[in-house]
Amino acid sequence: MKLFLIKRKMLAAAACLLAAAAMLYAVNYPSLMGAAAASRQLPIYCVQRDQKMVSISFDAAWGNEDTQQLIDILAQYNVKATFFVVGEWVDKYPESVKALFDAGHEVMNHSNDHAHYSRLSREEIIADVEACNDKIQAVTGVRPSLIRPPYGEYDDNVITAIRSIGMEPIQWDVDGSQTDSKVAAPGLPRRSYFLMTAGKALMRQAKMTARGGHAAYAACPPACRNSLFDRLRHFLKP
Repeated sequence: MKLFLIKRKMLAAAACLLAAAAMLYAVNYPSLMGAAAASRQLPIYCVQRDQKMVSISFDAAWGNEDTQQLIDILAQYNVKATFFVVGEWVDKYPESVKALFDAGHEVMNHSNDHAHYSRLSREEIIADVEACNDKIQAVTGVRPSLIRPPYGEYDDNVITAIRSIGMEPIQWDVDGSQTDSKVAAPGLPRRSYFLMTAGKALMRQAKMTARGGHAAYAACPPACRNSLFDRLRHFLKP
């Protein structure tokens, strides 16, 4: 009987300890999760502005067949954009890079060969980024300060590596494959990825950022583009 009572007391004590631990965890879980989220490294998706502003960007990694047409279209609507270009694209089409820059657009980094950065070491990421920076600077005379990681992929290692060399990683918060009804236009290709800027809204200053692809936007009919710009102007009214 004595042995039984001792075991029973030990079980009761263990149960109390487990209950106390559970209560402590439940009380501190939100703060623990908040701290973990706060410590995660994130790229820039958008920046809050007092004005209604939208920024447009394009990723250039393959052909340049529509680049000049896109430059002409953006000039028609007095729009300046940010072009994130791959180093290999600069190698193949330096004249297109120069044309984008001369037209007043920003030319920024999209990696050297469109590798999956999440699979690379810190040193490999930095080497790849700097290789692309060197190529862009050789053509435009301006060294990029922004980069869009390939495939939009990132983790803490990617973000800290990029920021260690004084650059900012840029994502987007509007994707043309999920067109907003406020800015959608009849006949707009589903993956045209197109939004306009109000004035010269740079990626680092925009309240909303969007990404794009050359060919799909260039293929958008003029009536479609006009309708889209009209809707965006209405959306951006104070």
